[in-house]
Amino acid sequence: MSVSPSASVPSAAPAAGSAAATPTQADLLDFVRRTAADTELIASLPLDPEGRTWVHLEGPGGSEAWLIGWPPGTGTGWHDHAESIGAFLTAVGELKENSLAARLPTDGWKTLELSDDVDRERRLSAGRGRSFGRHHVHEVLNESTDRHAISVHAYYPPLPQIRRYSRSGPVLRLEQVERPEDWQ
Repeated sequence: MSVSPSASVPSAAPAAGSAAATPTQADLLDFVRRTAADTELIASLPLDPEGRTWVHLEGPGGSEAWLIGWPPGTGTGWHDHAESIGAFLTAVGELKENSLAARLPTDGWKTLELSDDVDRERRLSAGRGRSFGRHHVHEVLNESTDRHAISVHAYYPPLPQIRRYSRSGPVLRLEQVERPEDWQ
């Protein structure tokens, strides 16, 4: 895993008549779309054949944003973004998102048994993305065997923590809670 220096990308302009509007899911999705269209920025991301690479970006309205490179066969594992809303979009290649269509309790559990109807799968080719609400549990994967993928992500408020999970069939287990100092 390698970290690249921060890059500065212009953030979205505040809504008319407001000083600094709190970004919505739609604002974050618009930001990742515009950023992914910046071919010079996308081409500037150093790609590592072994691990994901990333550059921290300035997101709209104080949001946290990242440009991420995904080597073939890599993924995030199951996780959520706690109280943050977010959006991401594939700029190059294709990413697969597995997610849960169920609101999980936020605290007080270590293991949950999921019902059969909660799994969702999305394939996001270049130019395709999505936004999501608080407590969205998912994993993102580059299933290509020979091609990097690159994506743009934005979160508001800036990530207070990431909860990581393991999954075995219908059983989801909370494994770790990471704080910003763990990934910045």
